[in-house]
Amino acid sequence: MQARAPASASSPAVCSALYILDSNFKRLLHRDWRGDSIPQHVERFAARLNEAETEGELRPIFEDPEMGVTYCYVQVSNLYFLAIVKQNANAMALLSFLHALVKVLTHYFTTLEEESIRDNFVIIYELLDEVCDNGYPQFTEAKILSEFIKTDAHELEAPKAPMAVTNAVSWRSEGIRYPKNEVFLDVLENVNLVVNADGRVVVSEVSGALNLRAHLSGMPECKLGLNDKVMLQAQRKTGRGKSVELEDIKFHQCVRLARFETDRTISFIPPDGTFDLMNYRITTPTKPLLWVEARVERPSRSRVEYHVRLKTQFKARLNATGVEIKLPVPADAVSPEVKAALGAVTYAPEQEAMLWKIKTVPGGKEVLMRAKFNLPSVAADDEGAARRPPITVKYEIPYYTVSGVQVRYLKVIEKSGYQALPWVRYITRSGNYEFRLDRGDAASAKR
Repeated sequence: MQARAPASASSPAVCSALYILDSNFKRLLHRDWRGDSIPQHVERFAARLNEAETEGELRPIFEDPEMGVTYCYVQVSNLYFLAIVKQNANAMALLSFLHALVKVLTHYFTTLEEESIRDNFVIIYELLDEVCDNGYPQFTEAKILSEFIKTDAHELEAPKAPMAVTNAVSWRSEGIRYPKNEVFLDVLENVNLVVNADGRVVVSEVSGALNLRAHLSGMPECKLGLNDKVMLQAQRKTGRGKSVELEDIKFHQCVRLARFETDRTISFIPPDGTFDLMNYRITTPTKPLLWVEARVERPSRSRVEYHVRLKTQFKARLNATGVEIKLPVPADAVSPEVKAALGAVTYAPEQEAMLWKIKTVPGGKEVLMRAKFNLPSVAADDEGAARRPPITVKYEIPYYTVSGVQVRYLKVIEKSGYQALPWVRYITRSGNYEFRLDRGDAASAKR
């Protein structure tokens, strides 16, 4: 489960009963910890979901005053994981617990479907006994659970629970050893950008993650420092470079939240292997790294022409790799004639699009592409223009973060005194990155 501020004593995360339902709301499996759940609760839950006319009306947490219960659920594929609460409780903590339970079951069964629940109900009941005690969420680390709750039926000796289950550090096992101690940190940022047909940026935000891969022996203590503006101010340091203000920060449970709230120091004992140490978001508008200008012309009712300009708006020493620009074309377009200054353009009729792919393009560069299509259909394309999808862009820029987030230090301290090698890598890539086209025949998206 993700680290959260502790719930108050008066509102714990307590669950009366847990149900796993199929797509028709039939019960596949349930655990009633407090004996106060009745079948009518599930019937009322199904009725509420069926009454919703659109998906926008569905809420993961809602109350039924007549029955005196609160429903908290998540949907995975064709399954519903439903927690029923009969008293005042921390609903968000229960929602986090349901997501953690889904991760545990996915770790065991790879895919969660109706058949995997029916075929493994014995294992699931064993897991429920460990992850929840009398309705209180307890232990949800899948890697540690798999050390003593196994799927091998031939094992006669009852396995002993690992120390991690009763230890304060529940996410890491004892006795881990590596011949070479290394830690790899990837600073990954996804840029979400939406540009209207008139060139106005309507969405501009960055969602980032610090992805850590730890190959460390023993119980190492790690400390991470970023050029976080609030942290530098708290430590009364100015720093030589630029500082950034992070928003919506979410940590892995291994991070000591009390220490972070005091002086913004990120201190933790890492799990073994790969995990997201931290997620963050930055809503301050940033300069678009790749800009696309497109003009669509209809010189005649049987011909359409595309004039596309790609601009890279970052430093020349950097390169964008794996660039792919997807331009929508009419469904009946044929006989493409394409000319691109860089990269290759292919016509994908099954996607009703042209795919312009460029392996590498440096910063501060403009690249042009032209394409012509014949339109055998004589009918007007007003409806097609009205629902024309946007231009979408994919790319990746190594050694760069658009937000300016930098790792100031990454220290590893372990009582045995070994020296660990930290490796840091920065990558910026496209998220939801699109340019909308005008509904007219002469469409354009200009800066």
